[in-house]
Amino acid sequence: MGKVREKGKKRSRLLRALDLVERVGNALPHPATIFGILALLVAVASAIAAWVGVDAIHPGTGETVAVRNLLSGAGIRWMFEEVDANFVGFPPLGLVLVAMIGIGVAEGSGLLTVMIRALVLKAPRRLITGSVVMAGVLSHVASEAGYVILIPLGASIFLALGRHPLAGLAAAFAGVSAGFGANFLIASVDPVLAGLTESAARILDPSIAISPAVNLYFMVASAVVIVLLGTWVTERLVEPRLGSYGGPAPRQEINDLTRQEKRGLAAAGLSVLVLGAVFLLAVVPEGGLLRHPGESVLHSAFFRGLITAIMLVFLVPGLVYGVVVGTIRSDKDVVKQMIGSMGTMATYIVLVFFAAQFVAWFGHSNMGLVIAIRGAETLKSVGLTGILLMVAFVAMSAFINLFMGSASAKWAIMAPVFVPMFMLLGLHPGLTQAVFRIGDSITNVVTPMMSYFALIVAFAEKYDEDYGMGTIISAMLPYTLVFGVAWTGLLVVWMLLGLPVGPDGPLQYALP
Repeated sequence: MGKVREKGKKRSRLLRALDLVERVGNALPHPATIFGILALLVAVASAIAAWVGVDAIHPGTGETVAVRNLLSGAGIRWMFEEVDANFVGFPPLGLVLVAMIGIGVAEGSGLLTVMIRALVLKAPRRLITGSVVMAGVLSHVASEAGYVILIPLGASIFLALGRHPLAGLAAAFAGVSAGFGANFLIASVDPVLAGLTESAARILDPSIAISPAVNLYFMVASAVVIVLLGTWVTERLVEPRLGSYGGPAPRQEINDLTRQEKRGLAAAGLSVLVLGAVFLLAVVPEGGLLRHPGESVLHSAFFRGLITAIMLVFLVPGLVYGVVVGTIRSDKDVVKQMIGSMGTMATYIVLVFFAAQFVAWFGHSNMGLVIAIRGAETLKSVGLTGILLMVAFVAMSAFINLFMGSASAKWAIMAPVFVPMFMLLGLHPGLTQAVFRIGDSITNVVTPMMSYFALIVAFAEKYDEDYGMGTIISAMLPYTLVFGVAWTGLLVVWMLLGLPVGPDGPLQYALP
């Protein structure tokens, strides 16, 4: 790879376009400010729409749905009275904070870091590329750990094996970021997206419930595709283009797990098995503690309170590992790790305050419902439904992702419009969420708007000071193209077969 910005060398149209995207993105306000502005725009738009007399006929009830004026006396009183209820009642807030209790202990004790190292370092050399990509996919359960730990580790592993470090960085980055919507497990982002989807779906169906596991089946299948294709792209496209590495960075030995870390990892694994057995005993038998009489497994207390299980799956092995290796010596250490994880949520909590007002105002004004009904009617009139509609939605989500990096922030804006709209077209909210995640993932690795993009460039510069944004984008573009085509193809096949995207996540939806 040569210099990215050589004097006198004309920059390509792609790089000039990306420079423009970067400048525009950097000029945008903070996401919290954007949500505040959007909430105000909703209030103004509701007043205009109510004055004009915008309405729609509800297809389920046949009643006329009119837009409510949020700037009327009644509207202003409602907004003033409901600020705290909107914030506290925002579904993703409680789900994320509960999950972070367990994740904080697992991360603070060192368990998540050791799991990633063990997965990568123990794989045979011929499987090392796939192991790096798979570790990236699995790292989603650890929130930011994949970006901060695995991506530089991937580069170091490749360099230690005599391979180009940028190829290792690219493989890890692809698994962590381009495969963000795929996983073998429920991750911390799942409760966030499910909560937003549920809030949006309740614009049309107040009784609907969306589980954090609603995309699990499709996520697992997607993870297999991402690992296989990520390996192929790295070894057949990216690494041959990079050639041999002749940069200044010396090879470094990668330390294996210590005996104590191995003991801790084994104990943590055993604790997960015990916890899994307890859950099975409490859920599978008809008289299990987590099942009300007469209810099915999918509608049991376990699945309705899945966020509690997610917290425990991180908390219990994190505690066991920390005690074995010595990172947890007393209850004070545990609480400190929980507090540390909550400390990282400060920005998210502020963001949620404004996002919650926007979502609540949008729903209360009836604008979301009216847009959904009118939009569904328009889509029906042009014949864009079913598979073609979902493929178009992948492309739209991927394009929007180029300009707005946060998945939860984008979905908070998009869900209130598209989830009810697609419900009116007979598509389940779980399917809409799964399709959004495809588009939201594939362009992560080629947009400077992704919050960790600058960090990835900094990792690359360690191996050559001339590596820059263009270097990373040119290395990652093959992943975007291949993942986009194959993942969309998987979606098409999935829908043709009529498979559910997850537990209680059918493809079709019918108004109650």
